[in-house]
Amino acid sequence: MASALKSAPLINKSEWVQGQTFPFPSLSVVRCHPVAPSALFVRAASCSDQLVKTVKTIASPGRGILAMDESNATCGKRLASIGLENTEANRQAYRTLLVTTPGLGQYISGAILFEETLYQSTTEGMKMVDVLVEQNIVRALQGLVPLPGSNGEPWCQGLDGLASRSTAYYQQGARYAAISQDNGLVPIVEPEILLDGDHRIDRTFEVAQKVWAEVFFYLAENNVLFEGILLKPSLVTPGAESKDKATPEQVAEYTLKLLHQRIPPAVPGIMFLSGGQSEVEATLNLNAMNQAPNPWHVSFSYARALQNTCLKKWGGRPENVKEAQDALLVRAKANSLAQLGKYTGEGES
Repeated sequence: MASALKSAPLINKSEWVQGQTFPFPSLSVVRCHPVAPSALFVRAASCSDQLVKTVKTIASPGRGILAMDESNATCGKRLASIGLENTEANRQAYRTLLVTTPGLGQYISGAILFEETLYQSTTEGMKMVDVLVEQNIVRALQGLVPLPGSNGEPWCQGLDGLASRSTAYYQQGARYAAISQDNGLVPIVEPEILLDGDHRIDRTFEVAQKVWAEVFFYLAENNVLFEGILLKPSLVTPGAESKDKATPEQVAEYTLKLLHQRIPPAVPGIMFLSGGQSEVEATLNLNAMNQAPNPWHVSFSYARALQNTCLKKWGGRPENVKEAQDALLVRAKANSLAQLGKYTGEGES
């Protein structure tokens, strides 16, 4: 892997971003996360061929990622919305519901976990990571820690402390965790641009052009193997408070234009965030982007857009587990069809 990465050519930054500086946009317009890769890693063998194979498994036709990596605090907000206390037992019960959904692996190829989930067992006593293995679902890991000197702001650990965390992760059977530097790593790069603001879709496009150019410049400069990464961006949409709403066709037009301008065809998979969209809205937008062949696997890495109805159906009641799991499968299947460009929205509002 190391020798393969070292052979990648370096490029001049001015050739990539045409001499533009990278000004972060005003918070009142569009807020951006830092452009470094997020702390989501998939463990693969040390050879690049195996690394590429792992990525292609995740980016397989009709499948996408279930993002269930909410921190305990964020998970607590979800539980509070259905009147549940934020306890480990309640978090365990909800995560058990998700990972044990029968047939989930037909539509979901990967699951991003919070660190607590890595060590958790289901309510029946089976390791959650083992349940995912049985469903043929690849596991990834994201860990948030408090940012020193901030007002409780969390951040992704990335490579910081990687060596000290890797042994414990590996002992838990986490193939898709941060591991030692001499092993192949599949980073899920997340240049998310938040929806905050009342800006038009053109402004989002303008900012995303600069963010994505900067991201891929530094990926290339650091000899990252593009065939061995996944990109997890947000869609190009108007700001959440914008009066100018965009149709799925408009979102697809802007987003695909940006992909073609900024993303090398060597990148195997583009796994979009739902980013505040409703469940059906996120599915319609994904479907619109897959109406013609793309050089990448254009798919999803959804959290709320897969889980909202599921969570409400469950309501914390054991007798509602099957109904909630059925709701999760409905959304997973809908987005599977959208990845194939075959979603019709029939029966949904």
